[in-house]
Amino acid sequence: MSAMPHPVAAGVAEGHADASDRAAGVSRRTLTRAAAATGLAALFGAAATTTATAATNSRAAGPTDTRTFPVTEPAMDTTADSVIRLGPRTLDVSIPSAALGRGAPVRLILPSSFDTHPDRRYPVLYLLHGAHDDYTSWTRETDIEAFTEGRELIVAMPDAGPTGIPTVWRDGPDYETFQITEVPALLARQYRASGVRVVAGVSTGGYGAMAHAARHPGAFAAAASYSGILDTMAPGVPALMDAIVGRENLSPRSLWGNPLVNVLTWLDFNPRTRAEGLRGTPLYVSSGSGVVGGIGDWLPEALESALWPSAHAFTDTLAMLRIPVTTHYYAGGGHSWTYWKREFGASWPMLAGALGVPE
Repeated sequence: MSAMPHPVAAGVAEGHADASDRAAGVSRRTLTRAAAATGLAALFGAAATTTATAATNSRAAGPTDTRTFPVTEPAMDTTADSVIRLGPRTLDVSIPSAALGRGAPVRLILPSSFDTHPDRRYPVLYLLHGAHDDYTSWTRETDIEAFTEGRELIVAMPDAGPTGIPTVWRDGPDYETFQITEVPALLARQYRASGVRVVAGVSTGGYGAMAHAARHPGAFAAAASYSGILDTMAPGVPALMDAIVGRENLSPRSLWGNPLVNVLTWLDFNPRTRAEGLRGTPLYVSSGSGVVGGIGDWLPEALESALWPSAHAFTDTLAMLRIPVTTHYYAGGGHSWTYWKREFGASWPMLAGALGVPE
C-alpha cells in the first residue's frame, strides 16, 4: 500500500449507491445475469494480483488504548508448537488447534517497540485472506509491514483454509473458533495483546470480518469488508459459495449443507441475517460494480459484479436497522488487490480510531 487516503464516503447506509454507482448505469438484475452467464467457477479460477507499492513513513506511537473486549480461553492449550522468524518484526506461528484438529498458521507483525517495552500490551489488527489464497497474502500483496512500522499494534493474519471461508463447517473444520478464540488467546498469553482488536478482510475474508463481528458482538472494535460476500442468501450467491468450495475438491454440502434443506444454518452464518449484532461497531463496506470503468481483465470485474447485489442488500438492511456504516460503492472495479489496497487505505482512519493508534 502506498499513500493511505482518508475515507471516500461515510455515513449511515441509506440503501442507495453513491454518485459513481449511479454513473455506472447498470441495474442489479443486469449484474446478476451477467455474473451467471460468465460462470462462477471460472471467475474464481482467475486470480488477479498486484505487487505491493512503496512503503509509507514511520509514524509516532500513540497512547496505549485501555479498553477491553473479551478473550475466551479455548478448551485446549494453544501454546505455539513452532515459530519461524521471517524478519525483525514478522513471524509465522503454528498453533495446535482443537477447533481444526491440526496445527494451523498465523502470520504476525509485531510492533516496533515490542522488545524494548516488555510490559506494554498492544491492540491487534486482524487481516483475513480471500478464497484460493492463504495467510501470507497480505504481506505478499501489500506493504503492510512497512505501513505499520512505528504504529504500536500487532497485525495478525490467521489461516482460513484454501476456500478462505472462516466459518464453522458442517462437515469439517471450525475456522471461526480458531480465529475468534484460539488465535486471540495465544496472542494475549504470548505476545502481550490487549483485548482491543479490529478485523478487515478481502473477498471471503470480507465475509469473515462481518460474520465474526455480527456473530460475536463486542469481539471487535471495528470491522471492514472489501468486496466481501455479505448476503450469502442473495440470488446466485449459494451457487457462488458452491463454486468456491468445489474448486478445492470439497463437497459443497460440507460447508453449511443444502441451502434449501439446511436454510436455518445458512441464515445463522449470513452477515445480513445477523446484522443486528453489528450495532455499535464502526463498519466499512466497499464494493465495485465491476462492469464499466475498471482496470484489469474482465474476469475479476465480472466476479465483482456478482457480489455487488449482495453488498447492497447487506447495507440496505443496516439502513433499515439504523446501524451506521461507512460505504464506498464505485463504478467498475475488479475483484483484485488493486482495489483492495486502496479500500484498506480509505478505511484505515476508522480502524486506527478503534485501535487507538495514530492514522
